[in-house]
Amino acid sequence: MKFLGNLIWLVFGGLITALGWFILGLLLCITIIGIPLGRQFFKFSKVMLWPMGKEVETNFDKHPVLNILWLIFFGWEMAIGHLFLGVLFCITIIGIPFGMQWFKLMRLALLPFGATIK
Repeated sequence: MKFLGNLIWLVFGGLITALGWFILGLLLCITIIGIPLGRQFFKFSKVMLWPMGKEVETNFDKHPVLNILWLIFFGWEMAIGHLFLGVLFCITIIGIPFGMQWFKLMRLALLPFGATIK
């Protein structure tokens, strides 16, 4: 079932979104200052490509300063967008598994520094 869900996710936007996050990560890694952000964008790309069956564990204590800066400048906006998409998908019974993936991505969007994907 995970394979079918991931395949549907991939066909209906996962591949394009993962590619976009990957390209943004590469562009950020060109500069020395952007490397930490680029590495986080690679995490987003990895989860967006094949999200079902993966778990996101956040660890705020690993990089608290970077997580606070991320939360102020990027995180809360991304989390609200992912929350909106998750609620939108959970309206229908068929969309609930996809809505749960958006909620997983919301956790990653809030605190990506120190987060692990299993």
